[in-house]
Amino acid sequence: MAQHPYIAIEGVIGVGKTTLARLMRDPFQAELLLEVFEENPFLSDFYADRARYAFQTQIFFLLSRYRQQHRVIGATLAHSPLISDYTFAKDRLFAHLNLAGDELEMYERVHNVLAEKIPTPDLVVYLRASVDTLMDRIAVRDRPYERAMSRDYIADLRLAYERFFADYHDAPVLPIDTDGLNWVSDPDALAHVVGRVRIALGDGPEQGRLPLFAEEPPSGDALISITSHRRLADFQRWQQTLDQGDAPLTDLYFNFIGLTQEVGELGAEVTAIWRQQKALYEKVGNQSQALDQAMTEHLPHLRAELADCLTYLFKLANQAGVDLESAYLEKVKR
Repeated sequence: MAQHPYIAIEGVIGVGKTTLARLMRDPFQAELLLEVFEENPFLSDFYADRARYAFQTQIFFLLSRYRQQHRVIGATLAHSPLISDYTFAKDRLFAHLNLAGDELEMYERVHNVLAEKIPTPDLVVYLRASVDTLMDRIAVRDRPYERAMSRDYIADLRLAYERFFADYHDAPVLPIDTDGLNWVSDPDALAHVVGRVRIALGDGPEQGRLPLFAEEPPSGDALISITSHRRLADFQRWQQTLDQGDAPLTDLYFNFIGLTQEVGELGAEVTAIWRQQKALYEKVGNQSQALDQAMTEHLPHLRAELADCLTYLFKLANQAGVDLESAYLEKVKR
């Protein structure tokens, strides 16, 4: 992954792109690039009469999006990660939905010239939702120019997005079903999405700086510090420091028994997720959406059980004198 990643969030009107972009800003310590659509003077007329105002609306958006992205993306990535709530490529999606004939041909000529000058994202997060969910969210935010938006238009747009990303190969795409996710009020839902984005970027979980110990190991907020990347060996040595002076916690056989117990508890949690996913699938009819909902609900317990297993692995490795990082790399090579 590049030093400063560029993440773009995409999806149908009302799916929650801008809200998620704002919430992801702090976890990724990123700058934001938010689409400016209120300034389009044709937008209200377009939603009232799509056929008449489609070309003016689309050309205005194309030039506006080009001006914004051309000015911001390169300059920002030179010093910071960037999260945007739209991609330049999506403009073409709307054009093919709303234009035809000579108007579409003219649009394509202009778009092709401009698109060459716009950087592509390192990752596109594609948010999905049902038409019912989209219409509910559009109604809740109650933007004046969206009040005349028809359900049929949203359904057509949703289908166009599905087709677009089925053939999109400019950047990796991470699809996320959002019907059962509320990252505004549920921190676990946000943590689930942020974790999936980090994994998709190849960044792994965020890792805080390990504390330096004096007489007593710190706790609470003292364990959370400036973000930096640690190696597995750093955590193994840290666990050894935590266990100093506590002989039972460094006993090989005691820790093996502890590990087996924690693996059993992890298995029970995974089983619970599988059962809930199966039950949700019967209601929503979508495996990915059902898994996302089940994972979000069980994420706190799953994280705790995985952490317990890792702790006992560190303890066992320290007691046996095994460098886990070296052993893992050697195993992978074979």
